[in-house]
Amino acid sequence: MNKFKFYFIVLITTLSLFSCSNNGTLAPITPPRDYKVQFDADNANIETYLKSNYITVTNHPGFTDDQDVTITKITDVATQTSIFSYLNAPTFPKLLSRPVNLHGIAYIIYYLVLREGIGESPTNSDAVWASYSGSYLQSTTAETVTSVTATAFEESKIPNQYFSLSGTIKGWGEIFPQFKTGSYTSNNDGTVTYSDFGAGVLFIPSGLAYFQNGSRSIPSYAPLVFSFKLYEIQRLDSDGDGILNYQEDLNGDGYMYDYRNSVNYPTKPATNPDDTDGDGIPDFVDNDDDGDNYTTKREIKNATTNLPYPFADIPTCTSGKKNFLDATCHP
Repeated sequence: MNKFKFYFIVLITTLSLFSCSNNGTLAPITPPRDYKVQFDADNANIETYLKSNYITVTNHPGFTDDQDVTITKITDVATQTSIFSYLNAPTFPKLLSRPVNLHGIAYIIYYLVLREGIGESPTNSDAVWASYSGSYLQSTTAETVTSVTATAFEESKIPNQYFSLSGTIKGWGEIFPQFKTGSYTSNNDGTVTYSDFGAGVLFIPSGLAYFQNGSRSIPSYAPLVFSFKLYEIQRLDSDGDGILNYQEDLNGDGYMYDYRNSVNYPTKPATNPDDTDGDGIPDFVDNDDDGDNYTTKREIKNATTNLPYPFADIPTCTSGKKNFLDATCHP
């Protein structure tokens, strides 16, 4: 037997051993859990966590620990107020919820607002400069009593990169637009002092996080908790058409969705408010927004000089819809 035949037989035998179970059949593949069933379980665990823990917030303006939050299990109900008790509170901190339609079901994300911020809000397709601390939740049941504990998995006290909200877990993109940036000053030693930034805590069901896949130390189907501080935002241009994403948010609600993904959106809405030509591609990822077979780049011109992109003076549309022909804003 020559070497080639020998190694070929060894390879086939090895693949067979790893592909089959002991009885010679293929090892079963576990399908993902049902999204609705898993969300119901996640939501129950999140609410249990919210009702059995309280928060301590550090108010220390001008210092890195400003708006640090500690979550601790309640041991004295008379003096320790549960996080859930802040639901829809008239003042901060306040616990709010946001409905999210994904995977054909109606999710709910709870989020705690410690401070809203005073600057600009990102859209769900912008990037954020933020510090954060992440934990995952796990539940255990003993004698019919369910308890939920949090395990820390990652922390970034000093940001070192922008995170695109369209490239992170879905829960981030849904809640960060509810907060605003603050202000900052540069110090002589090269550090930066942030003030009046938005700060909060997210409680994210696994279907809006990593679901069955998990991530590194995060188990499959784990709800996540993130405390965060929003320092700055970066406006992105996803389709490279010379119009920033937030300027293509036609209804100005801070959210733009691409409904072409049938897993995320098995049932598509009749219309997309952020799709000018109705071709099913939202403007922020469509470089021919008006469907005339000319890219938006070619249509942008300065109203005074008539110069095309990239020489056009592209305006910032704070309200209303952009005009592709003269690069001005109109209602």
